[in-house]
Amino acid sequence: MTRPLDIAFFGSSLVSAYWNGAATYYRGMLRALAARGHRVRFYEPDAYGRQQHRDIPDPPWARVTVYPGDDAAAALRCVEEARGADLIVKASGVGVFDSLLESAVLALRAPTAQVVFWDVDAPATLARMQADATDPLRALVPDFDLVLTYGGGEPVVAAYLELGARGCVPVYNALDPETHFPVAADPRFEADLGFLGNRLPDREARVEAFFLDAAGRLPHRAFLLGGSGWQDRALPANVRHLGHVYTADHNAFNCSTRAVLNISRESMARCGFSPATRVFEAAGAAACLITDAWPGIEHFLEPDTEVLVAEDGAAVAAHLDALDPARARAIGQAALRRVLAHHTYAHRAAQVEALFEGADVAPGVREAV
Repeated sequence: MTRPLDIAFFGSSLVSAYWNGAATYYRGMLRALAARGHRVRFYEPDAYGRQQHRDIPDPPWARVTVYPGDDAAAALRCVEEARGADLIVKASGVGVFDSLLESAVLALRAPTAQVVFWDVDAPATLARMQADATDPLRALVPDFDLVLTYGGGEPVVAAYLELGARGCVPVYNALDPETHFPVAADPRFEADLGFLGNRLPDREARVEAFFLDAAGRLPHRAFLLGGSGWQDRALPANVRHLGHVYTADHNAFNCSTRAVLNISRESMARCGFSPATRVFEAAGAAACLITDAWPGIEHFLEPDTEVLVAEDGAAVAAHLDALDPARARAIGQAALRRVLAHHTYAHRAAQVEALFEGADVAPGVREAV
């Protein structure tokens, strides 16, 4: 860009991935923007136990401000502190004071300051607004300079434009090769198939259908379940539950199982073009990935050569039963080559930078290159 941007970002948490699936996306995206010379300030609430479960210190590439999660005045003081930034971002799903922040940041718009809504769960946000004509965000959508989403493709773009958005551009998840990469196998995570994911209402039925069903079909295989919320769920005897797996252990987890399973939340799978951060974490570790089927997977990884795609638990079990170590390694290495060439956060940061240099933001899926 002609000059560095001063970016003020309001999100759920940059320093904690605890019940915060967006953390990897925020870190990769903002680290890459900082590497291009931009100044990053991140504002996050002390809420949901995240500060007590930090998995990184304040990073050198962003200034982190934590405000009390029960103090609206403190949140508004952070908004006032962001005044004068070149780019002010309000992300979806902060978890506290969302409506207050969405309204307040729009008061910072100026000829030299753009205010963006960055939706990290567009299917859920859109469903909420479409179901409730009085939803506070619905009336504000046309006031943002731009809506960015971390996935969704044409259906999400069309839905936001119908709500009056000035522009909507998907900026997909990606790989941060500085944090996710191949490591030596760790005996703690040895298994035939591993899955990482918190127990969420619109994911649990799909975990049952893809992961637990496959475990039931292959009682002689070892399955590993990481994530919060599963401790009181009855599991097959061949499934071992780990609880929350900190980000620092994700590489070891991905490199120690024969294959890693990605299961999209129901809304993401239905919408398509919504690869989870887990997809790129696994590919970055050269893990053999099996994913549930969703529209657009071939945009990111080539089925059968860079990823295995399954329509249900029976297909997951079939893939796993036929998977020998040599083929698993070949698929993982092919995935790693693909994401390093086309799907890193450096690629995404260049895309975002181009948008704010005045590049065309006409409706449509903006392909990552």
